[in-house]
Amino acid sequence: MTGTLLIQLLLQVWLPIALLVAAGGLWTRYRRQIPADRLRVDLNRLVVDVLAPPLLFALSAQAHISLDLLSVPLITAIGIGVAFAVLYPVLYRSPIGRHLSRETRAAILLAGIFSNVLFMGLPTLGFLFGPAGEPYAAFSDVLASTPILWTFGVWIATRLGHEDGHGKSLLITVWRLPPVWGFVLGFAVNFAGIEVEPLIKAARFIGMATVPIMLFTLGLSIPWGNLRPTLPVGIAVGVKLIVAPLGAWLAARVLFGDSSGSLAEAQQAGVFEVAMPTMIMAASFADRFHLDVRAAALTAGLSSLGFLLTLPLWIALLR
Repeated sequence: MTGTLLIQLLLQVWLPIALLVAAGGLWTRYRRQIPADRLRVDLNRLVVDVLAPPLLFALSAQAHISLDLLSVPLITAIGIGVAFAVLYPVLYRSPIGRHLSRETRAAILLAGIFSNVLFMGLPTLGFLFGPAGEPYAAFSDVLASTPILWTFGVWIATRLGHEDGHGKSLLITVWRLPPVWGFVLGFAVNFAGIEVEPLIKAARFIGMATVPIMLFTLGLSIPWGNLRPTLPVGIAVGVKLIVAPLGAWLAARVLFGDSSGSLAEAQQAGVFEVAMPTMIMAASFADRFHLDVRAAALTAGLSSLGFLLTLPLWIALLR
């Protein structure tokens, strides 16, 4: 990775991300008349119900759909599986997680396996691959991360997170998510070859607010007064940023690599998506299912900070 690319990455991706996250942190300190937890929940609802659907519609309606593009959610799903396979025995079958409550273990497990594939993946892949890289984030989110989160993730939250947990109506939960419908509608328009360029531009304009709002929300979620990691949280961050993407990279080389093991752009994007930090909605998801919100937020915050160190390593390895 050249020094010039690192500087451009710093200025174009990390600087705006850092400023928005810092703004959320400053809000928790200096705007206490509006509680950060309440604001975080309201902003998440605004993004999920209003802003993310048109963004995903625009990205999926414009994407050049190919087998390469569809390999991105497959690699994302593999990364989720690798992270779960490593973290579950650590948290539920070893002395490391024995002293933790079920709510804490489930929160750390969820934060350690689900990536911020859209809200941080979108600007990162856009920087690395240009506008053609942005649909990778949309397909990774809607064909892998979101449905797995609202099915398998809900199972983890309800069955592993509580003694008397019961399964939810998972498919109904997924299909009630407005972003899923935005993506499906855009995919249908794309597949049918319908020309709706003005509508796509309008939807993209609306959706542009999604990423900065969610990064600001991440700043609201991080427990800034106590960022000292516990051993389980530290292991989850290491799995999220190193072990899971390494497993996804090895799997991608076996499935898609050429004779030298090199990966095409789409498969590189899939590995980058697995290497993203914890999903921004970690704290809100934990809150919704009555898990340990602080543990989820701490894992998300530390993985976001660690991502600044690990991303250049993955860029050097893949590109």
